[in-house]
Amino acid sequence: MGYLKPDQGAQRAGKRAAAVTDAAALTSVVAAGANPTKAEYDALRTDVAALRTKVNALLAALRTAGIIAP
Repeated sequence: MGYLKPDQGAQRAGKRAAAVTDAAALTSVVAAGANPTKAEYDALRTDVAALRTKVNALLAALRTAGIIAP
């Protein structure tokens, strides 16, 4: 895999991204009926928001390590 800036490869050699913890377990459950309840919808929305935060943290770590462009 090539560097984004090959002339600066030595500067990043061995540089690691900050650790990001694993995503938490799901809090939502399968809907009981044809239409999800408000509680089921809210639980799913909470899970999606948590995953969105985790993905953004991973992207930030990769940018800080110089693996992807800022």
